[in-house]
Amino acid sequence: MTKKISILGSTGSIGVNTLNVIDTLQDQFDIVYLSTFQNKELIIEQAKKYQPKSVVIVDDSHAEDIQNALEKENIEILFGRDGLLEISKRDDVDLVMNGLVGSAGMEPTINSLKAGVDVALSNKESMVMAGDLINNIILESGAKIYPVDSEHSAIWQCLVGENIKDIKRIILTGSGGPFRTRDINTFSEISLKEALNHPNWSMGNKITIDSATMMNKGLEVIEARWLFNLEIDQIDILIHPQSIIHSMVEFNDRSIKAQLGIPDMKIPIQYALTYPSHSLAEWDELDLAKIGKLTFEEKDIEKFPCIELAYESLRIGGSAPAVLNVANDNAVYSFLNKRIKFTDIPNIIEKACNAHDLVLQPSLEELLELELWTYEFVMKEVNKK
Repeated sequence: MTKKISILGSTGSIGVNTLNVIDTLQDQFDIVYLSTFQNKELIIEQAKKYQPKSVVIVDDSHAEDIQNALEKENIEILFGRDGLLEISKRDDVDLVMNGLVGSAGMEPTINSLKAGVDVALSNKESMVMAGDLINNIILESGAKIYPVDSEHSAIWQCLVGENIKDIKRIILTGSGGPFRTRDINTFSEISLKEALNHPNWSMGNKITIDSATMMNKGLEVIEARWLFNLEIDQIDILIHPQSIIHSMVEFNDRSIKAQLGIPDMKIPIQYALTYPSHSLAEWDELDLAKIGKLTFEEKDIEKFPCIELAYESLRIGGSAPAVLNVANDNAVYSFLNKRIKFTDIPNIIEKACNAHDLVLQPSLEELLELELWTYEFVMKEVNKK
């Protein structure tokens, strides 16, 4: 039976890899919706190839070009943020792949789950900002979340058939990024080019910077708390430079189960698409003998303060993780635009978290208001630099 799928962010790294995986799965999927922020050339190419029911381009300055290119195709064209939210509400698909980056992905996740549609979730910010709210929606709608991040996919796979009460802790592994061995005294000199040079993974710019600051691990801790219904002290981080063990689960009897694989996002993407099957794949096999050694190190909170900022926001709870997330988004984009230094990122995030008025159980409307407040706060801080 063909599965109908919507891909939000189809021109980004996750979206492109999702389509690459689907191409290998021999007509198991029908592409119904595709969306992009502004990559008009690629969304036009994808639309012509996959013939979806609708496409969305959020940046409507490209409206005329899209309409002209697709005028002979029987494809609905939607524009702007409203168009993105519209397709995320539709229930004529079996699965939504949310490959959007940043806080903009939260509301589409909520819309799809409210519509009773399962979500393959790459947008970790959804759970970071609204984990409690989303879990309540899942209870009401019966929809499911399939984690796509390699770390959360690994935990998910390790927990198949296990009892949640048997878990002592989960261990999220991280490569340590490009600055794992760099002297902390030189961090203020880090260039954008250096920060974008990840040693193992090929990802979008924003996610690559999150890896360099190690905020990606902090966000993953928050996401794991809500995805797997765990307490803060049950979630640890371990540095694993080779990125072969994608995460581990330690049980009460002190045994540990790990999920291993080559560092390729197509593997967790395929598992989310084909769950509960591990379908035959065409990519490289993991050759442990060739790799030879797997090494591990403790996390360095002094060098990477974003990790502790994330843990602290989770301890505070309520709206704190949402503000942390939005502040990080905007600080990272300011660094990408060369408006602030690398070391300004955690400082600005901490200021935003300390300045906001805590909301203990924020609604979607309150989260959207906080998103705007945090953006304005961060921009004021950036403008001081």
